[in-house]
Amino acid sequence: MESQNVHDNGGVDIEKKGSFDVTQAPGTPSEEEGVQTGWWKQVTSFGVELRGIEPVPVEQRTDTRAVNIFSLWWTLSLSLLPITTGLVGTLFMGLSLKAACLVILFFNLLGGIPPAAFGILGPKTGMRQLVQARYSFGLYFVAVASVMSMATATGWAIVSTIVAGQTLSAVSGGSLSWNVGIVIISVVSLAIAFMGYKVVHTYERWAWIPSLVAILFATGCGGRLLSNQAPTAPATAQGVLSFACTVTAYTMTWATMASDFSVYITPDTSKIRLFTYTYCGILIPTIPLMCLGAAIGGAVPSYDSWLEAFDAGSTGGVMLEMMNSTGGFGKFVAVVLAFSLMGNISGTLYAITVQFQILLPLFARVPRYVFAVVVTGVIIGTAIPVSHTLIESLENFLGVIAYWAAVFIGVVGTEFLYFRGGDFRSYDHSTWNVGGKLPPGFAAVGAVTIPFGLIVPCMAQAWYTGPVGEKTGDIGYEVGMVLSILTYLVLRTLEKRWFGR
Repeated sequence: MESQNVHDNGGVDIEKKGSFDVTQAPGTPSEEEGVQTGWWKQVTSFGVELRGIEPVPVEQRTDTRAVNIFSLWWTLSLSLLPITTGLVGTLFMGLSLKAACLVILFFNLLGGIPPAAFGILGPKTGMRQLVQARYSFGLYFVAVASVMSMATATGWAIVSTIVAGQTLSAVSGGSLSWNVGIVIISVVSLAIAFMGYKVVHTYERWAWIPSLVAILFATGCGGRLLSNQAPTAPATAQGVLSFACTVTAYTMTWATMASDFSVYITPDTSKIRLFTYTYCGILIPTIPLMCLGAAIGGAVPSYDSWLEAFDAGSTGGVMLEMMNSTGGFGKFVAVVLAFSLMGNISGTLYAITVQFQILLPLFARVPRYVFAVVVTGVIIGTAIPVSHTLIESLENFLGVIAYWAAVFIGVVGTEFLYFRGGDFRSYDHSTWNVGGKLPPGFAAVGAVTIPFGLIVPCMAQAWYTGPVGEKTGDIGYEVGMVLSILTYLVLRTLEKRWFGR
């Protein structure tokens, strides 16, 4: 049945698999002419992906290595970032290690479902995540989703560059400033994202090996000290739910870009395999690393040297201190830990480049890799001033993006499952950029904004706590998702009746 669906969508026999080449992607007329001569030809010769947000036709979805989806998500998640996220629960939210780990386990298992489900649509439709969103938000109102998704992805990249820069600074003993470390990691990550899909997947296929070795080595050196956890008060519902919001935000927000990494995968790949590769690729490294972070966060107050290391270099500084007895080799491992974040940054940066093209129809004519340079400048310019308030900024950022991701998932998921009956063929390639044939988008905009009337009272963030959140803890994203689904069901039904599309 899946094979037939794919055949109908593209009209091309999926068994005729040609060579997998993303450098020959069609673009605007001016781009197609430029590919033949001049600097465009030089860019192509280096293997840079030219395709932007144009849907990938069936005959070009020829990548049979679906396991690359697993390796990509595995490498994206195998870094200092989930360790830093887990650390927040014990060091700053006052949870015990046991309570934090239970939250990490349960809410990651839930939060990993949306990106794994959305990732299926990449190979089946050949469309990037926000191109699919046009079939809910319309040609112009999708800019709302684009801005929020770019803010989400850019925020993650900023946090990652800060952690990496602080780690490099800690290794140098302060002779290398945080700012310089941020610039170094950003520019190196840019080189990977600039090239595009093929290079990103190739890098992610192997980059996890040194990252895993470094994390295991650091844990082995300082693991015996992690049992000395600082005393904590009994867990409260407010504390548990607030940390749950942080944890869920980490995994759930990948849904805003999940399909971007799989659009070239052959569409006859089973849905179960696609779901499993994404789900396991995210969760297998994320859960234990967040728990490691929670253990580190709970132990930091017990050692003065760890507190000083955290102040000087955040998570990377503490892990360097854990390897203090190994001398220079420990510093080398810490450098590897810093560069482990390149996998996360480069993958996220790649997704932002295609999200940028969705913002305005005019931007689709700008080559994808140009936006990679632009966004890198934004990341560096933002990361440097924010670096001195990392943990506070991380808490605030994760809370906000959880609310956005929840309503986005509610709208796009409801459109696919209910209004399109789970039919991949309903995403017609001939209408992806035709405003008159796409939905007007009023229902989608209403469904992502109206729920905030109840999300705000249910918030419990460092900078604002609503009357409901004060009593229950942060339940904003759960309320937001449910309300977005209910609101969209009503508004989209009316929209289809009035506009017929």
